[in-house]
Amino acid sequence: MTAAANGVAARPAPRRVASAASLLGRPLSSYYLIIGASALLIAIGLVMVLSTTSAAQLSVGQPPYALFKKQLLGVAVGLPMMWALSRAPAGLFRALARPAILTAAASLVFVLAFGASTNGAERWIKLGPVTVQPSEFAKLALVLWGADLLARKDQLGQLTDWRSLLVPLLPGAAIVVILVKLGHDIGTTFLLLVILLALLWVIGTPGRLFAGLLALITLALLLQVITTAYATSRLTGFLSPAGGPTGPNMQSIQGKWAIGSGGLFGVGLGNSPSKWGWVPEASNDFIFAILGEELGLIGTVSVVLLYGGLAYAGLRVARRVTDPFMRLAAAGVTAWISVQALVNMCAVVGLLPITGVPLPLISDGLSSLLATMAALGMLLSFARREPGAQQALAAARPGRLRRLLHPGGRAAAAPRSRSVARAPAPRARPKGRSPGPPGDWNMAGPR
Repeated sequence: MTAAANGVAARPAPRRVASAASLLGRPLSSYYLIIGASALLIAIGLVMVLSTTSAAQLSVGQPPYALFKKQLLGVAVGLPMMWALSRAPAGLFRALARPAILTAAASLVFVLAFGASTNGAERWIKLGPVTVQPSEFAKLALVLWGADLLARKDQLGQLTDWRSLLVPLLPGAAIVVILVKLGHDIGTTFLLLVILLALLWVIGTPGRLFAGLLALITLALLLQVITTAYATSRLTGFLSPAGGPTGPNMQSIQGKWAIGSGGLFGVGLGNSPSKWGWVPEASNDFIFAILGEELGLIGTVSVVLLYGGLAYAGLRVARRVTDPFMRLAAAGVTAWISVQALVNMCAVVGLLPITGVPLPLISDGLSSLLATMAALGMLLSFARREPGAQQALAAARPGRLRRLLHPGGRAAAAPRSRSVARAPAPRARPKGRSPGPPGDWNMAGPR
């Protein structure tokens, strides 16, 4: 009796796993997962930007909601843009590829000539009250241009020779990377190279060639770190974390103290003492530390899982779509957002040197927010073109519209259908024959 009871009790677990697997296997799983994870990350970002920027503004005697209003305006602009791009065809993104890379290169040159410098890096252009960071949009431009270029070469069968594979992809990407490098933006330089490697990996670059490019990129990054003063200090601070809580390694030390003091449930939303000047860049590069302090381990793990969901959905889109451009662009966007989030969080907890890259969709900054939302809108457009997704969307729309117009339609129709329906008359059983199981008559037939 006990074994039977245990056997019955143990059955629901595999059923739940199977039902979860069936949900992830549906045509629109990627689409809804991207929407859900993006919406939750944007909402968390707004709450944390409000919490961190209001403290920073009050500490210098400024209005508390000025920076939050800019972030809220960015979300208000980004959501319609994201929705419009999710409905756009792949041909539109391919048409924008060349203008996007040319505009990105021109804006990066403009930054070097007239841009504003902060903490040793030249990244921003001031356009009145708005500050734009062109290097954030250069990531999206490289994804579009690289994916379009490799897709064209794939259609023409020109990927068998390594020279045809790398030209003009490698020189074009090198120009953008060098322009960002001249602005001493090591974090964005690294992410641009990650996008390039992701595109080459997906297109099927030979192993030796890929390994050689990886070694060359690693050497170039090390040379940039060695020749840049602030990057060298960050690397030495990471390798030998000496000093006090207010010394050269203040940001790293205070960030780890903040995220460690949150415990399991955090000190409460808005109650972080570290954001009052103790953690530099608390609303941008180190917002994950304040999030961990206020929301605890529960909050940080939830954010990590949301980024993991975005990465899974992006890779699923890249695997399921049939168009080479969509596959390459989906992989490039997924690698960009996932690696950027991973690098930021690892830098906060002390697993990587501080690179200065923001946490996607959460950190303060209009350029990073809008560029990431545009990339996610494009990813949603590709998710709508997975096998079976268009049919599932077309089948779902009439049902939703019918439920909105007639919310009680099914309930009202049910009694009417029961009154009309009649039970079939029982068939006569021949003499001397047992009833047998249900359906036995149809299978056996008359003898």
